[in-house]
Amino acid sequence: MKLPHPVSLLFLSLMSASGAVLADDAAVLACRQLAETQARLACYDAMPVGVRAVAAPVAAAPAAAAPAATAAGAEQRFGLEQVKRKAEEPNSIASIIEGEFSGWEAGAQIRLANGQVWRVVDGSSAVLTPMKNPKVKVTRNLLGTMFLEIEGTNNSPKVRRVR
Repeated sequence: MKLPHPVSLLFLSLMSASGAVLADDAAVLACRQLAETQARLACYDAMPVGVRAVAAPVAAAPAAAAPAATAAGAEQRFGLEQVKRKAEEPNSIASIIEGEFSGWEAGAQIRLANGQVWRVVDGSSAVLTPMKNPKVKVTRNLLGTMFLEIEGTNNSPKVRRVR
């Protein structure tokens, strides 16, 4: 009597057990449609594992549970994100540096009129002709690096948001 190959036995045992651990495809697709992270996680957590739903699909979280971020809220979060940013997040913000500004040095913290504080992180420095309330723009390049563009100069230090 010839015994089956060990790999074949493993394959057969995995195939027979896989039905018990698969969630309902419709439930997975419903959860995947949710944009808000907490609601999506709650949807996945609520899925029955090992039971295939035939008649009753998993109810999706109501749309009101995932409110859209306002433009002001997105601007306030600019530069603080630690994870991959969402498509609705801005690529830049504009503000001014209140008072007189005459340059920066490595590690300097620059406070903007909108309350944000940015630190120069590239080791650069610049001595500029003193300016009163210069307009600035913090922009993000394709790799996520932030630069502070200061009106009246071509120098743009690499910055990271502190507050």
